[in-house]
Amino acid sequence: MKLMAENNKLIAEWGKFSHFLKRKEIPAKTTLLQEGQISKTAYFIEKGCVRSWFNNLGKDITFQFFLEGEGVASIESFVKDRPSTFSLETIEPSVILCISKIDLEQIIGLSPILKKDIEKHILHRLLHYQELFLSRIKDNPQKRYEELIRHRPDILQRIPQHYIASYLGITPVSLSRIRNRR
Repeated sequence: MKLMAENNKLIAEWGKFSHFLKRKEIPAKTTLLQEGQISKTAYFIEKGCVRSWFNNLGKDITFQFFLEGEGVASIESFVKDRPSTFSLETIEPSVILCISKIDLEQIIGLSPILKKDIEKHILHRLLHYQELFLSRIKDNPQKRYEELIRHRPDILQRIPQHYIASYLGITPVSLSRIRNRR
């Protein structure tokens, strides 16, 4: 009950600033941010899926997926005005709320409630990156796949296999073998 009240409070608070958000319908395979560009926009996914990826010697490496209810940006680029080290691309047709850096900074200055919510979201992303980093060091591909099934089974239903293989750090053929062993 308390969680529902907190969520309602957050929704109401965001509603006060809805005029800062631009709602866009975006086709699949649309680049929201190109690696090397400076990020001036943060996104909230209302519907659809976005992946973050980078180019490593001509090879496309996916390292994260974002679905409904999640926010995404190249945080370092967005905050420090540095070129992004990765690209953001829609995988499915998506409905996304966009907010500029200037508008987000204004909201943070005006609403302690939303500032706390944004900080919580950034901390969540940081913890996810830490888990991903440690998993790449200590876990084999089979274990990474099992963790993906346990924590994000929705991804397996919606994301093309070649992106999942890239995310796991393996080839699509290796992913097929792992799936067949289960």
